[in-house]
Amino acid sequence: MAKTDPLMIDVPPLISERLLLRAPCAGDGAALNEAMVESIESLKAWMPWAQKVPTLDESEFTCRQLAARFAQRTDLTLFMFERAIEGTLGCLIGGTGLHRMDWNVPRFEIGYWCRPSRQGQGLVTEAVRMVVRFAFHSLQARRVELRMASTNTRSRAVAERCGFTLEGTLRQDSIGVDGQPRDTLVYARVRGVEEPA
Repeated sequence: MAKTDPLMIDVPPLISERLLLRAPCAGDGAALNEAMVESIESLKAWMPWAQKVPTLDESEFTCRQLAARFAQRTDLTLFMFERAIEGTLGCLIGGTGLHRMDWNVPRFEIGYWCRPSRQGQGLVTEAVRMVVRFAFHSLQARRVELRMASTNTRSRAVAERCGFTLEGTLRQDSIGVDGQPRDTLVYARVRGVEEPA
């Protein structure tokens, strides 16, 4: 069977009772900027791209870059929005998505972040479960990974709540934002093992 070119794969918004996940688009800059202003201190320790508060223009530029990568299927960033009571779009609470993909396997890595005022409510876990379901059911993934610094206990908890298996520790495989070597934990769900065949 011939493989479908990733550009021909539709990626609709993912919707749950509390969340709507969709691709970034032009005009999202103000919402992203507001979330980043609130989140910058909690993200600095983990994310190289979150070392300073962006300007509104920088946030808008980021949204347009992410939208272009999404359209090209080279990176599938999804913004996490709360759903208002009537189902409309609420506050942008963070981001997730499928990154560092290999469409030939297919294999994907999920990333995630959430603004501090919405943490502790299970929203990231809910979002990751939605993305996992989409990757395996719609994109026919064979493998979905989560990677995080070994000291990132909150990310570890999400991986474990979502049924990922810790495969190992990559010892001193990267440099943290503090300039020091760090260990990376690799969690995965694999079709036919953690994910039904």
